[in-house]
Amino acid sequence: MRLPLLSSSEMSPQQRMLYQDMREGIETNFKGFAAIDKTGALIGPWNPWLRFAKFGGPVCELVKALSTSPTLPRPVREIAILVTGAKFRSAYEIYAHVLVAELRGLPDDKIATIVAGQRPSDLTREEAIAYDVASALVSGGVLPELTYRQSVAAFGEEATAEFINLVGLYCMVSVTLNGFDVPVPEIETAK
Repeated sequence: MRLPLLSSSEMSPQQRMLYQDMREGIETNFKGFAAIDKTGALIGPWNPWLRFAKFGGPVCELVKALSTSPTLPRPVREIAILVTGAKFRSAYEIYAHVLVAELRGLPDDKIATIVAGQRPSDLTREEAIAYDVASALVSGGVLPELTYRQSVAAFGEEATAEFINLVGLYCMVSVTLNGFDVPVPEIETAK
């Protein structure tokens, strides 16, 4: 980890306001994985975004826009996020969204195949579209017309825009996590 966790005593007034906003968003929208440590410090991508609030504030607004009242089915969103995390080999993103995908009802073998960078053979039609959109976008270049049209036909134009922006956001999340070498939190196991 290249950046120590930011404690409340070190925060500027701007960081304190952003911290409150981020913490509320985490507690409302990001359940199932560790994003706040036992001292109240934000972990994952939130620590770098909080430390550099000039960048983190706008990113937080995008996170909120894509997290509150999503139009895409949540399991489908998780497939797109996992495809993105797998492409970047972003450990914290994969850790967090494997847990969320399990909560959304995706079977472990499907999750494991996606995390390994492969397309599962048993995807539903909606899941296949999600995989194909995310995979095409993270591979670079223009989203193929057929893939775009399939997404619009299945989910609508607004939800397709949500998909495209969701993949873009999680590319940014992955780069943030990898750039600052953000680790997966230590998980306490029952003894």
